[in-house]
Amino acid sequence: MIRYALSCATGHGFDVWFRSGDDYDAQAKRGLLSCPVCGSQKVEKALMSPAVATHEADGAQGASTEAVILSEKETELREMIRKVRDEVTKHAENVGPRFAEVARQMHDGEIERSSVYGVASADEVRSLSEDGVEFHPLPTLPEEGN
Repeated sequence: MIRYALSCATGHGFDVWFRSGDDYDAQAKRGLLSCPVCGSQKVEKALMSPAVATHEADGAQGASTEAVILSEKETELREMIRKVRDEVTKHAENVGPRFAEVARQMHDGEIERSSVYGVASADEVRSLSEDGVEFHPLPTLPEEGN
């Protein structure tokens, strides 16, 4: 495991653990990295001394000892995101991993349109978008993983 210090275009700094430097490069190239504070996908390595964990426990210990201090605006933003997610999940059906299939069926008129949410792979998201299927990703919160 290797820990990188990253920062987003708006200046938020955060640490992320990767299995290897190649894993970081692959995820960065595919646009899979985002800031846990603001969600920006413009993320770069910050100046750092990389931390390499030689045992699984080393990585877990290093990650758990760091704390993030949020500004009042960042705290308010997280609360707004939480409220949006709560409202959507309260009034929509969770179709889980069937999201892409269900969204496409609604788009094609095979089933009645309704509010749904779920999960989709990057390939499914790309395919839905290319085919003009309208959907909006739910914002993620840092505590949900990144």
